Amino acid sequence: MKKKIGFVLSLLVGLGFYSLPAFALANELPETPLKRLAGYGIGDAVADFKLKNVDGKTVSLNDFASAKGFIVVFISNHCPFSKSYEDRVIDIDKKYSSQGYPVIAINPNDPEAYEEDSFVNMQARAKEKGYTYPYLTDNTQAVTKAFGAMRTPHAFVLNKENGKIIVHYIGAIDDNPQDPFNVTKHFVTDAVNSLLLGKPVVTPTTKAIGCAIKWKT
Repeated sequence: MKKKIGFVLSLLVGLGFYSLPAFALANELPETPLKRLAGYGIGDAVADFKLKNVDGKTVSLNDFASAKGFIVVFISNHCPFSKSYEDRVIDIDKKYSSQGYPVIAINPNDPEAYEEDSFVNMQARAKEKGYTYPYLTDNTQAVTKAFGAMRTPHAFVLNKENGKIIVHYIGAIDDNPQDPFNVTKHFVTDAVNSLLLGKPVVTPTTKAIGCAIKWKT
């Protein structure tokens, strides 16, 4: 089985599908349905949560009274896939926060497994990059499990409807982790644009590609 996986990875790299570090590819293949946690699905209502932000304050979805919805993205400091999307997530928040769909970023990883994902390092990264959105730590990983997130990055587009917050998209941010200039499908922004127009999301689910979340033992 290991030989087969190694062959597939070699083939992908050889064909130029990925240029991210080889060490990342070794364990960070796209999730499969069998690996998917039981979490929110399309059409489900999301329960509010309270998590600590890098500014030391607690953030809740209910804090955003004027929001029309949310772009919740599970990211991490150490993951090369998250790093490759960092500027894109910042741009998405700058574009859509003013239209009622702010980004809420959550780091789900166990910091004991990846020191780079410690709260102090989260604070440093947010300051260095000038994050325009909350960057929350999920110490208990309860929120991550409720969402069913498996990778970083893993995106969820939510919409407020009749007093509830409903899931309308789950999956990848776009179709090109390695090159933002050659993206052909903008899954998250397409979903938000549809919601802004009052239309159904054409592609409600995709496979998240990124680093596997490190769960606490």
